[in-house]
This record gives sequence, C-alpha cells and structure tokens, in this order.
Amino acid sequence: MKKLSSLLSTAALAAALAGCAGTAMQAPALQPTQPGTIAAGKAEVLWLGQATMRITTPGGKVIVIDPWLTTNPKTPAAFKKLDALGKVDLILVTHAHYDHFNDAPALAKMNNAPVYNAGGMGPAIVSLGILPTAQVQRFGKSGTVAPFGPTGLKITAVHAEHSSELVWKNPATDKEETHFGGEPVGYIIELENGFKIWHMGDTGLYGDMKLIGETYKPDLVLIPIGGHFTMGPQDAATAVRDMIKPRYAIPMHYGTFPLLRGTPAEFTSALGASTTRVLVPEPGQKVDF
Repeated sequence: MKKLSSLLSTAALAAALAGCAGTAMQAPALQPTQPGTIAAGKAEVLWLGQATMRITTPGGKVIVIDPWLTTNPKTPAAFKKLDALGKVDLILVTHAHYDHFNDAPALAKMNNAPVYNAGGMGPAIVSLGILPTAQVQRFGKSGTVAPFGPTGLKITAVHAEHSSELVWKNPATDKEETHFGGEPVGYIIELENGFKIWHMGDTGLYGDMKLIGETYKPDLVLIPIGGHFTMGPQDAATAVRDMIKPRYAIPMHYGTFPLLRGTPAEFTSALGASTTRVLVPEPGQKVDF
C-alpha cells in the first residue's frame, strides 16, 4: 500500500487507530480527497459510506459497488451529486436492499454503464422498468466475468449470508411494493495487475469463507462490521483472522444507523495479533495500493 488520502490529520487517524496492538499498523501520510479525481496507474479504493466503494483499477477502469450516495447520511456532501464520481465504467450490486441499490439505476443511466448482479436480481429490474435489458448484465455465484476482455480485470461472484428484497414504488399507485431481489452475493475482483479485492457485501459469518479465502486468496477484504444485519466486530475478526487471512482489511457498513453499533476499534481489538493490516478510512477517504 502506498498512501491513504484523507480529510483527517495524521494525528487524528493515529488516535482513531489506538488499541490496534498486534496489527503493526502505522499511521500513513494523509492528503485531501477531491470529488471527481481519479488516480492513474495504480489501484485506488474510495469509501463513500455504508458499502459504497469506487474502485479505480491500474488500467483506469472505474467500478462503483453498491451505490447509495444521494440520501446516505455518511456520504460526504461533495459526493452526494452522482456526477462527482467522475466517469463510471461498471456498477456492481451485491443485493437489492435500498442502501446498496438506491442510486444504481440513475448512475447507470448517467454513464451508460452496465449494472452487474450475480444473484438473479436482473429480471426484476427489467420487468419493473427500472433499467432496460441492455444495461442489466447477469451471471451467477461462482461465475467469473471479464467485462473488458480477456486481458482485463475479472469478477467472480461468491456467497453472502443475507437477504435481498427489492422495495419499489409503483408509479401507477404511488405505493411501495416488495419484490424478489435475487440472492445476496459478494465479489472477488481481480485487477489487471493481479491484486484481488473481496467486497463481501452484507453477510453473516459462514464456514465457506475459509474455502473462498484459500481458493481466491484476496489481498484486500472490504468487510461489514456493524452488526444487527451483518457480522459484528467479533464475527468479522474471526472471518479475517481464522478464515480469510488477507493482507489488508477495510471495515465498512457501520455507524450509518444506530443499529449498526460495531466500530473499527472493536474490530481491531477482537482481531488481536494478526498479519492482516487494518485500514480505517473515513467516508470520502481513498486508499492507494
């Protein structure tokens, strides 16, 4: 990892990471992050609150995962306008809950970008008229796609332990309806240089995390820690320490609502001595690899 860019001071981040004994964490140099800027020639992960991530690949492709920005209380004001993300080449959605899917249709239309979902959500999106067939790309769990050709990045869908209801307001009745939103998934994203990122989506702890870790060997996991709807800090620590053993972990899906009580400090404390380096950006911070 080269640099963690932030709106915080180095001292503030160091204080926030107090209690991370055993992780060999050093507070990196921090710089402001500006909306719409995209670094070239390296992997960049920008967290925008909850599970929303913008990943810029070494080849310059931009992937947005689980876009929920316009009404997300944790998204910085500068990024609440979707055009602040800059160009978007591809959108990944892990499941149909509003805090993961809400801004996907508008972002897709704005960029003429495809929305990929591997849990079977696509037919509902198309049949309800949310997006046209041409912008809904389907594949399935354990399936791998290469959206930009055989020499580009690869995306593999893996299991997530969660649910996936799609709540949609019918314009004819102005009432909300609940539809089948497919199954929840996570994504292993192998970048052009071989660096692998596992966006875990919303998930509880399950035994096959060990198998997935051994099979795909992710360098970085983006892992929910908030609890109530997903793993809390203890379960997330078990997943990282005992099952996946990645080089890096970035906690997400915490602090957005009062029910999401888990904190990065609790996560790193539960993790204890580990070879995994925990990185704790604030929404609007990016990590360069």
